[in-house]
Amino acid sequence: MDKPAETDSKYLGKAAAWKFIILVGVVSLFSDMTYEGARSISGPFLGSLKASALVVGVVAGLGEFLGYALRLGSGYLADRLGRYWLITFAGYSLNLLAVPLLALAGSWEIAAVLLLAERIGKAIRTPARDAMLSHATTEVGRGWGFGFHEAMDQIGAVTGPLIVAAVLYYRGGYREGFAVLLLPAVLALVVITVAARLYPHPQHLEVSAPALETTGFARPYWLYVVAVGMLGAGYADFPLIAYHFGKTALLPADWIPLFYAVAMGVDAVAALVLGRLFDRLGMPVIMGTAALSACFAPLVFLGGFNLALLGMVLWGIGMGSLESIIKAALAEMVPRDRRATGYGIFNAGFGLFWFLGSALMGLLYEFSLSALVAFSVTAQLLAIPFFLAVSRKACLQPH
Repeated sequence: MDKPAETDSKYLGKAAAWKFIILVGVVSLFSDMTYEGARSISGPFLGSLKASALVVGVVAGLGEFLGYALRLGSGYLADRLGRYWLITFAGYSLNLLAVPLLALAGSWEIAAVLLLAERIGKAIRTPARDAMLSHATTEVGRGWGFGFHEAMDQIGAVTGPLIVAAVLYYRGGYREGFAVLLLPAVLALVVITVAARLYPHPQHLEVSAPALETTGFARPYWLYVVAVGMLGAGYADFPLIAYHFGKTALLPADWIPLFYAVAMGVDAVAALVLGRLFDRLGMPVIMGTAALSACFAPLVFLGGFNLALLGMVLWGIGMGSLESIIKAALAEMVPRDRRATGYGIFNAGFGLFWFLGSALMGLLYEFSLSALVAFSVTAQLLAIPFFLAVSRKACLQPH
């Protein structure tokens, strides 16, 4: 393959980029299988250890907040030290090995610490991993590369809970469910070790670009952080949706996980389709998806069975966007050598908006479903003007 004159002399090529994306995708598949499997039973497990509903809610909410907020520090550390693989491996180790240890937890306090450790591990490894992944996606297309990775991620997110459900069906215990997740956890760590040995310098997967400003992030970056933060603030967490389904008896209890599985499946397909569209059309795809997915709230919280199912499809499309093209666009706005910091700040901001929005929607749920829906839709639609401003100021070119 002929390379442009400005290409890094150590540039590895498109084939290597794809192999790297696939390897990281396999890691994400096994890791999602591990912790999404655990998350599907963590609430009932805490309850079985005599934890109150308040404890369950606080552990879940605090875990999500830490899982995003701590990315600010881990991203900065990765760029500062340049030890992307070391930080990624350390984060994955904590993230994954905390899960099977839940099988040994004798009290809700120990279980809560392990659940928080799992989220902290994810916070440690995500900015460094996304920064490395961004190098590879330069050659194959940002949207397509991140979309492919998200699709593999969601295969694990669907498979993990199904494995745990099968274990519960045959064994009937939460501890056995956590224990069996040791296998995908170990497989993920093995694959990431292989990836690190094969590609010790992922930056060589990216064609060198002209020098970029590194003293700070430009205005489009900060506008983008606010835009995605508005999406996060208005995006209802599935536990709240599941709570609504159960409280209103909108659908049988055993159908609730199936609705979630449908959303995760849609997420995977949407990530691939949106990734391709983003590479061709750019920012308008993100704006269009934001407008479409904003419609999930009235369907889920005010509709009947069929409308709620449609709402979960739209919810899945939005999640697919958040985990693929949203990340892909960000890579174009930050200097190559500061991407982990850029992703860390972005994720910390998103986590804060998500946490505050989730808390407000939980409060609104107790008073008025209509108010909840109005807030959700309005917050998400308010993101569109910010995306429009970004598209006018940033150089986001279709690939």
